[in-house]
Amino acid sequence: MTMFGLKESEVATLVRAVSVGGGEDFDRDAIEERFARATWSGLAEPGDRLAGRAIQQLGAVRALTAVVEHWDPERFAATLSADGDAVGDDDMAQAIDRWMPRLKSNTALIALRQAARFGARLLTPDDTLWPSRLNDLDWHAPSALWVRGTDEALAGIERGIALVGARAATGYGEHITMEASAGLVDRGYTIVSGAAYGIDGMAHRAALASHGLTVAFLAGGVDRFYPSGHDALLGRIVENGVVISELPCGSPPTKWRFLQRNRLIAAASMATVVLEAGWRSGSLNTAGHAATLGRPLGAVPGPVTSAASAGCHRLIRDYDAVCVTNPDQMAELAPLEHALLTIDEVAGAEQSAASSSAGSDSSSPRDTDAVRLLDALSARSARSADDVAARSGLAISTVRAQLGLLELDGRVTETERGWKRVASERSRRA
Repeated sequence: MTMFGLKESEVATLVRAVSVGGGEDFDRDAIEERFARATWSGLAEPGDRLAGRAIQQLGAVRALTAVVEHWDPERFAATLSADGDAVGDDDMAQAIDRWMPRLKSNTALIALRQAARFGARLLTPDDTLWPSRLNDLDWHAPSALWVRGTDEALAGIERGIALVGARAATGYGEHITMEASAGLVDRGYTIVSGAAYGIDGMAHRAALASHGLTVAFLAGGVDRFYPSGHDALLGRIVENGVVISELPCGSPPTKWRFLQRNRLIAAASMATVVLEAGWRSGSLNTAGHAATLGRPLGAVPGPVTSAASAGCHRLIRDYDAVCVTNPDQMAELAPLEHALLTIDEVAGAEQSAASSSAGSDSSSPRDTDAVRLLDALSARSARSADDVAARSGLAISTVRAQLGLLELDGRVTETERGWKRVASERSRRA
């Protein structure tokens, strides 16, 4: 028998190999659902609204079947519109054009094999360890999660507080972060962050040093740690905490995926605290997602003369962030009695944030497409428009239009072999 044109026995073996508990009790429907969600995690870019809506309204299996069977945009849009607000035929056509370049029969199988090789597991909303707060993202919620780590840390997300901040942290910022992380761990919280250099890394290290639980959300596959300088740190988190991504194994991190990763950090946590951030720090994007979701938001003040704390002061002054200076005040943002489940309870049981960001300028769809397209191009090797479409998750028509505009701006160039990103002056000098 086959499943989406693949051998059912092979699909079932791989799905069970990466499922929590081994999936021995899964029937065919459960296996098909998990495989469909695994496929969607690589088919659509993180935060894709129409992909999320299709999965929610039709179910992951039927939604994937619609793509595999090449439903026309009018039929697809009408099916979704029947259960909610109308979906425009043009929007649906663009979504299908985004997904089709990645629709290859063996892509999900390769990701599942890689996950099994690295000991990663596939988590879906049907699993009791699924972080329930992610459901607040609605149509922007991930179709599935790929995780490496302990069940205790996964359950501990329900008691999580996000500690985020600048990569270029000062000694002051790192000191405050170390005290905050250790103090919150001592009070029973799990530390959630993004494993970046600077504040994120210090938050994870201090949690581990205090024998606490910590969770790292990545912008690429859990089989390829990023940044590479944090290989050892992420390895320790796998042993004592958990590393999570909504992207399948083999997926590279990109600027767009970092921004989308931030919505998971904010959504999964009880509260978010920005410890040190410049005026335009990426951590303000996480703060924006937290505010949009109605999560408590705190910011640590710094010296008024320090540009490294200007973003925190901006959050306090303009975006109603609570001024917090120690672990006790941070804990007041989200008292633990409001946490949903403990590890023992879990063992026995169960928007649009992606478009908002406090403290950062709003981007037009064209700007967003340009970022994704530039991420997909190389300054060294030429790539065809079809290849760029598959890498960026953009429709081929959008890619061709954007390439023309970016060429006029002098940011890309076309060669006989394809398109290349123009290296910056700084890169050329380096």
